[in-house]
Formats: sequence, C-alpha cells, structure tokens
Amino acid sequence: MDERPTLDDIRRAPKVLLHDHLDGGLRPATIVDLARENGYEGLPTTDPDSLGAWFAEMSNSGSLERYLETFSHTVGVMQTTEALTRVAYECAEDLAKDGVVYAEVRYAPELHTAEGLSLDQVVEAVLEGFAQGGRDFGIRVGALVTAMRHQARSMEIAELAVRYRDAGVVGFDIAGAEAGYPPTRHLDAFEYLQRENAHFTIHAGEGFGLPSIWQAIQWCGADRLGHGVRIIDDIEAGDPPVLGRLAAYVRDKRIPLEMCPTSNIQTGAAKSIAEHPIGLLRDLGFRVTVNTDNRLMSGTSLSEEFAKLVEAFGYGWDELQWFTVNAMKSAFVSFPERLELINGVIKPGFAQLKWRGARPVA
Repeated sequence: MDERPTLDDIRRAPKVLLHDHLDGGLRPATIVDLARENGYEGLPTTDPDSLGAWFAEMSNSGSLERYLETFSHTVGVMQTTEALTRVAYECAEDLAKDGVVYAEVRYAPELHTAEGLSLDQVVEAVLEGFAQGGRDFGIRVGALVTAMRHQARSMEIAELAVRYRDAGVVGFDIAGAEAGYPPTRHLDAFEYLQRENAHFTIHAGEGFGLPSIWQAIQWCGADRLGHGVRIIDDIEAGDPPVLGRLAAYVRDKRIPLEMCPTSNIQTGAAKSIAEHPIGLLRDLGFRVTVNTDNRLMSGTSLSEEFAKLVEAFGYGWDELQWFTVNAMKSAFVSFPERLELINGVIKPGFAQLKWRGARPVA
C-alpha cells in the first residue's frame, strides 16, 4: 500500500478532467487526414510522427502567445461538420482510454466558421461527436463553449451556451491572451449568464496576474478559474505562509482552480513541476484540480499529469483521489450526477487500486 502509483496504475484510476481544449487535443494522424480531405495546405509536415514532434517543440517556447500560434493548424482542419464530429468523437475515445470517466471539453465555435458553418452547426457537430463517443466508450463528455477574449462575440456565444445547455453544453468560457484583454470587456455576457442561471469559467491568472483573477471573480462572477496559477502572487512565503485577501477569498469560497501543470511550464507560468504552485496550494487547502489543457501541444494526458505530480511531490492514492473528487465536485452537471460519480465510480475505483494486494489481518 505504500508503493507510489505508477503511470500504468494511474491510467486505471477513474479520473475527471475539467480543462481540456478540443482544438488542442487532435491526433497528429487525424490532422494530416483532415488537411488532405479539406485541402488545407498550411501544415509544416504531413508525416504524423514528425508533425506531433513539431507541435511539442513549438509549444515549449515559454510564451503564451507563441503557444497559442500552434492552434492555427488544428483550427484550420476543423472547418466542416464531419471534421468537428470526428475530432470530438476521437477526443472522447482518447480520454476514455486514459481512464477519464467525466470530462468538460472546451472549444470556440467562432473559430470554426471560416468555411461557412453557422455557430449552431458547429455546436451540433461537436455535440454529436461527444454523444457518439460517450455511448461507445462509456464516458460522459460535456461541452464548454468558449468566446475569444480579443474578439467581440461573447454575447453570441453566451446565448449559444444557454440555447444548447439541455443538449450537452454544460457551460461557457473565455480564452485567449489575457494581457490587454481583461474579462470585464465581456461583462454583458457574464451578467446575461448569471441571469440565466448558467455556469461559466474564465481563463484567468495564467498569462497575467492578480488583477485578472480579481476581475474574473468579483466583477464577472466566475464559478471556476481557468488555471488561476498566479494566485500564488497573493501568498507571502513563510512558516506558515500568509494569504492575502484575494487568495484567502478564493480558498475560503472553494473557488475551483483548473490547474494544468505541464502547460503552465510551457507558457512560462511556472519553472518546473516541482516548483509549480500546485503543491503549496494543495497544502493550503485550495480547491485544486489537475488538467491537461492541450494534450497535443503539451504531449500529455491526465494520467501523465498525475504521474508527474507523484514524482515531484511524492503523492499517493489519497492525494490523487483528493484532486479527482475536487474536480467532480466542481463539475457543471447536477448535484445528483456528481454524487453518483463520486460515490459510485471514483471512490470505489480508487479504493480498489489503493488496497490492491493488501492482505487481511487475521
């Protein structure tokens, strides 16, 4: 029971993923196929293995802005209903094979209309893929529709989230480069969502600091924080550490942090896994969750993210279950659905792994 969980063990654990971008998780072979089928000629290479390596190399720049540039190719091949449905279906398959039992996957519908699709057609195509994948692989995938923070279509996308919330869209998000594009630019959309009793998360505290987090919570009313890693700037090192007003508020209000360790290193938000604030934030009792962000660009999976934390911080099954239960508690589905997965799937699954090989005491 004292052995640390291995990567193979972790893959068998029932996991929950809240922060994963659809256009950041394509299989390289699928990108090549879709580029050929749809006449997209912008790929740096048409060899799947070389293409996967190119994405990983380009994503390790230390800059959020350069990291985001790689999405031009994935978005470029996701401009038809067939492509969107295929990518969503494969996303569900890949997550299920990694042991994920519940996921919320986000994408920006406005990025997939270059070839004439309407926003509704984009959403319906993605939902079809998630539904088919869910049935075939036994995973529940909810969609988060995202507005780009540097554009001015957030109200349209917020209305889209409400229109499809009974069909598989579980919430709303804004994403893109934070600097210069505060969440308050989209205040009308957030106020609309609150009036409609709808859920939303906001990318905040990834590439920008405390003002972004403060605005996301206190002005916009975010249910969760996408990344939120810069909340560490409001914690004074010491024994014990001293929390500022904002950090204490986030912790005490149990505002979930959608943390993505590997991605945060790539974009310069943290220097290494061992130095990532996730360790301290967990020790201080923040509602921390572990996520992948972009599985293609980061060359990762949720199991691999957990394995890196095990290696860096010495975590065992108890800590991994804690992260997982945090995520399920923070999901944008009904309370009974959350309880069913926590008590019926997650806790029994972790118990089986934790106590595997344990001998009864006579």
